[in-house]
Amino acid sequence: MRVLLIEDDATIAEPLAEGLSRYGLSVERVATGGDALAGPFGDIVLLDLGLPDMDGIDVCRRIRQVSHVPIIMLTARGEEADRVVGLEMGADDYLAKPFSMRELIARIRAVTRRTRSTAAHPDPAALAGAGLPGAVRSGSVAQPDVPVSEEPRRLGALVVDVRTRQAWVGGALVELTPKEFDLLALLAEDPGAVCSRRRILAEVWDPHFHGPTKTLDVHVAALRRKLGDPGWIRTLRGVGFRLVVPAAHD
Repeated sequence: MRVLLIEDDATIAEPLAEGLSRYGLSVERVATGGDALAGPFGDIVLLDLGLPDMDGIDVCRRIRQVSHVPIIMLTARGEEADRVVGLEMGADDYLAKPFSMRELIARIRAVTRRTRSTAAHPDPAALAGAGLPGAVRSGSVAQPDVPVSEEPRRLGALVVDVRTRQAWVGGALVELTPKEFDLLALLAEDPGAVCSRRRILAEVWDPHFHGPTKTLDVHVAALRRKLGDPGWIRTLRGVGFRLVVPAAHD
């Protein structure tokens, strides 16, 4: 597997590249956002947010405009807002510094497993050209076929269409990342019922998910903000989340 490591601090980048190589990964390291955007991106991108020439979040956004390559953000920033913005720009995961090599490898494996599973589905454009039904692309990954007969779920002002992987609030399209949509669709399957954190991580991320469950909280926070009202998603502390229709959207 080819890794593009975008990290300007040599004291971090060199041992990181060495550690990755011990796991059989081939590492190409660049120190600036400009060099990273020149490509190639390899099979996965490890992106430091604190770069000397441009913000790593902007690098993430510009990579995502031209490539579906998995991106894991490596960040020393502790603010939840930074992580939320990075995920909204198309990053697949984030890892806060300092971190262990074992944790990073686990994250890489989880992200690439998800990428391989979605890549196994036929490309929707190719299928359309052949006159065959296929997946609908939304965000950064191809999604599996769903029955054409499946109707959009209408919950007050919220409409969730799993066939097209789109959601609207009050008639306005909500721009969601693939994981945000998967999270919303899962909660919308049984509105009002509590969906456990364990189930969400298993179904939206990976059955063998490794890493802090804070990743889920960051995605929930981003989804609440995009839906325009935090009341859409209620938290049952220590258990999970449920989707409800806020009174203002009945």
